[in-house]
Amino acid sequence: MKRHILIATAAAAALIAGGTATAVAVNGSEGPGSPQSGAQTSAQLAAKAGGTGADGRQAHNAADGRSSIPMQDHDEDGQEDVREAAAAKVSAPQAAAAALKAVPGTVTGLDLDADRPGLVWDVDQLGKDGRWHELTLDAGNARVLNQHVDHEDDDHGQGQVRSRLKGATTDAAGAARTAAAGHGTVTSVDLDDDHRAKAVWEVETVTKDGKEHDLLVDPQSGALTAAPAHGADDDDNGGQDD
Repeated sequence: MKRHILIATAAAAALIAGGTATAVAVNGSEGPGSPQSGAQTSAQLAAKAGGTGADGRQAHNAADGRSSIPMQDHDEDGQEDVREAAAAKVSAPQAAAAALKAVPGTVTGLDLDADRPGLVWDVDQLGKDGRWHELTLDAGNARVLNQHVDHEDDDHGQGQVRSRLKGATTDAAGAARTAAAGHGTVTSVDLDDDHRAKAVWEVETVTKDGKEHDLLVDPQSGALTAAPAHGADDDDNGGQDD
């Protein structure tokens, strides 16, 4: 009995210190003190403390700011979007919902990206507090890994967004669901009006075979259309500079 108490005490101390613990075998069975149980204890404590488990893999959590899906940002073969879409366990609508739970307001942009934290959703949001928020969410479980307020945008920018979305019946999550139907996995959603008479949701999707789609969703009607080909405006002047 004393041995079991000592083992439990050691494991608890290791957890508090943020390290790992390996239980000592006290008999040959697969009981609480067996080597198998010790390996499991080590892995479990590592996962909680963000350390290294018995199998040598690094356990990540929200505290260390890294995604549960390790992935590097490189596109040597042009299949980066396909890999990211296949690896993500959190969809664009789910990412939007998680962001709104953390910061109530209006999501204005979603982008699936692999960078130093791993595979994440970058979310731009106008909060109900009137401030611009940028959130980074784990693409594996939708946990918020990073969050900060962008002080560069002023009240004029907030007014523009509210004006663009006046009377809107389709938000960023709705636009993602609309575009995903028959067009693969959504990798980006953005509120855009740079070259149009009115704002639209610009949505990018990718299918399993690597085909990418650029789609537009009307915030007011929810209508889906294909985006004009990039560079189409350049053809208006026959390729001549203005």
